[in-house]
Amino acid sequence: MLDLKRIREFPDDIRRGIQDKHERGDVDAVLDIDRRRREIIAGVDQLKNTRNVVSQEIARMKKAGEDASSRIEEMKGVSDTIKSMDEELRTVEEQLREMLLSLPNISHDSVPVGESDADNVEVRSWIPEHTVGINEESDEPLRDHIELGKKLGILDFDRGAKLSGSGFPLYTGAGATLERALINFMIDVHRNEHGYREVFPPFVVNTASMYGTGQLPKMTEDMYRCADDDLYLIPTAEVPITNMYRDEILDTEQVPSYFCGYSACFRREAGSYGKQTKGFLRVHQFNKVELVKFARPENSYDELEKLVADVEKILQLLHIPYRVRLLCTGDTSFSSAKTYDLEVWAPGEEAWLEASSCSNFEDFQARRANIRFRPDGPKSKPEFVHTLNGSGLATSRLMVALLENCQTPEGTVVVPKVLQPYTGFAVID
Repeated sequence: MLDLKRIREFPDDIRRGIQDKHERGDVDAVLDIDRRRREIIAGVDQLKNTRNVVSQEIARMKKAGEDASSRIEEMKGVSDTIKSMDEELRTVEEQLREMLLSLPNISHDSVPVGESDADNVEVRSWIPEHTVGINEESDEPLRDHIELGKKLGILDFDRGAKLSGSGFPLYTGAGATLERALINFMIDVHRNEHGYREVFPPFVVNTASMYGTGQLPKMTEDMYRCADDDLYLIPTAEVPITNMYRDEILDTEQVPSYFCGYSACFRREAGSYGKQTKGFLRVHQFNKVELVKFARPENSYDELEKLVADVEKILQLLHIPYRVRLLCTGDTSFSSAKTYDLEVWAPGEEAWLEASSCSNFEDFQARRANIRFRPDGPKSKPEFVHTLNGSGLATSRLMVALLENCQTPEGTVVVPKVLQPYTGFAVID
C-alpha cells in the first residue's frame, strides 16, 4: 500500500508511476475522498469540542439553579450529528482503503521505463567453464525434458493429469528423489552458508494474509480458494512467511531478519492462454524454496543485491547457465518496486526460462500487513520495515534446465556433484 502522505505531496509522480507499470488507479479519486475524510474528522473534532464546552456550561447552569433545557436539547442535536458523521467517516475510510489497495507500488528510480519483457535489461550472465553432461562434439540431438522424463521413467505428466488435471506433474522414481534432493540442497545452502533461518509454513492462508502481500485483490483469478473455510492455497511461501509478523512491531535487533522456507505452490494461471505450457514450462502446482527478508529502509537495496547473489550461488553450484535481468516498469509486478529475474538456459527448449524473481517491495507490503519495527531502541517511534523476497529457487524450470544441461548423448542424466550426497546416485539411466 502506498503512503497516503506521498500521494498527497507527489500526485504527478504517482500518476506517472502507475502509467509506467500499465496499471490502473484513480489518484484524483483517492485525493478527493481523502479530503472528505479530513473534512469529516475536522468537523467531528470541532463538534466534540463544542459539546465539551457546552456540557461544562450546562453543569454550571444546573448548579446555579438555572434552566438548561434548551442547551441540553441543542447538545442532543450535536450528538446526533456527531454519530451521523462518525458513520460517514467509517464508510469513507473503508472506501479510501479499498482505493489504496488497488494502487500498485511505484517503481524505483533505477528501474528502466519499458513496455514489456522485450525492454528488460540484461545485467550479467554466467556460463560454467565445463558442462556436467552435454558433449558439444556429439552429433546426437538434444532431448527436451519431456522426452528425457519419459525415456528415464522419472516424470509422468499424463498420469499427473489423470489425477488432478493438466498442469499437475507427477514425479516418479529417481525423478522424485532428484526433486527432493534439490529442495534439501537449496535449503541447506541458504541456511548454512547464507544465514537464513529455516521455517516450514502452512500451505493455506487466510484472506488477510493474501491482502497483506498484495495477491488480493489484484490476483484473485489466479488463486485457488477453499470457499468453505475462506482459505487460499498459497501461490508462494512469500505469503505465509511475510505475514508471520502481520500487525506486529519488531524489536530493533530483529531487523534485518532473513528466512528461507520450502512450500508447494499453487497457481491457476488464469492469464496463461497462448503461452508455452508444455511439461514444466507452466504448471498449476510446483515446489519452491523461498527467501524472505525484513530490512531497514536505508539498507534494503543493498539487501536486494545480496539476495540475488544468494540465488546465483545455487545455480553456480549446480553448473547451470543463467542470466540476470532487471525488469522494466511494464514487466515489474503490482507490488514490487524493483525486480531482478534469474533465467536459466534450457538447451532442449533453446530458450531462457525464468527460475527466480528477486524483489524489493520497500514498505508497500509492510503497510498492507502493518509490519513495523523500532529503529532506535525500545522507546523509538515505530516505522514500517522494507520487505524483500526471492525464489531460491523454484524447482520446476530449474528441473528443466538441470535435465537438459546434464543429459549425455546416450540419453542419461548426470547428477551434479553437489546433489549426489542427497540423491545417493550419480547418474539417472
